Amino acid sequence: MSKKISWSLGLLAVILLAAPVAGFGQAKAPAPAPKAAAPAPAATKLKIPDPKEILRQTCEFLKKQQQFSFKAEVTNDRVYHGGKKLQFGQEVAVAVRRPDKLRVDGNGDLESKLLVVDGKNLTLYDKYKNHYASIAVSGDIDAALDQAYKDYGLRVGLAELGSNKLCDHVLKDMGHALYVGRHVVKGVSCHHLAFDRKQAHYQVWIEAGDQPVVRKIVVTRKGPASPQWTAYFSDWNFPPKFGDDLFAFTPPAGAQQIKFMPVKQGEIKAPKKGKRQKKGGQS
Repeated sequence: MSKKISWSLGLLAVILLAAPVAGFGQAKAPAPAPKAAAPAPAATKLKIPDPKEILRQTCEFLKKQQQFSFKAEVTNDRVYHGGKKLQFGQEVAVAVRRPDKLRVDGNGDLESKLLVVDGKNLTLYDKYKNHYASIAVSGDIDAALDQAYKDYGLRVGLAELGSNKLCDHVLKDMGHALYVGRHVVKGVSCHHLAFDRKQAHYQVWIEAGDQPVVRKIVVTRKGPASPQWTAYFSDWNFPPKFGDDLFAFTPPAGAQQIKFMPVKQGEIKAPKKGKRQKKGGQS
């Protein structure tokens, strides 16, 4: 009997809603000196960085990288009886080689899985259950992930940071945004940004400097208990040295091969406000 593997390492991509923030008012100009030979200098307007532009810089920077890797430490709240919350963790390592190779390796409290895209096949391996499934894919990373989502309802958290369409996803459906200030995440100076959506509130910390990479994300879901999803990003590497075997999947001893279960037509609803829904809802 075919089995279905579904996987979420977190959010497919944090769909950030950004809009320019209004600047502060102008400073009051000093009174001119008596019999001044020249007019007083014009007032200086304090300019606040535009959150939308900061996110665009991050998207464009990553898009230009032919290969890169990073790690993420993820925690996710689960709400149970009476609005109580339990927090579970996962460590994720991601490697990207454009145009068509991707590796996402996650080890956590509730699941430990490996996804590999080698340019010809997409393979998902469940470490706890010791089984795996593969499908033939073609095209770049975007095409492979789109095919896996369309045909099998498979979503892969954090993988879209390697997408050429990252800016399209991130900047779609812009809404309220706030530039909070310059704050430090584990010793790294960052632009702290905040965004609001109908169902969730987002905070994003982008490294200030020549490499505007994501350093932290906090998603607070609105509703009972307000559970949070948090990710700290580290070990960004541009460019890393990858061995060819990194993107090749070799089944471990005793691993059982199974099949992905195709989704039924119409079972996956159309994405709303830039956010994809996986079969059975978001985990």
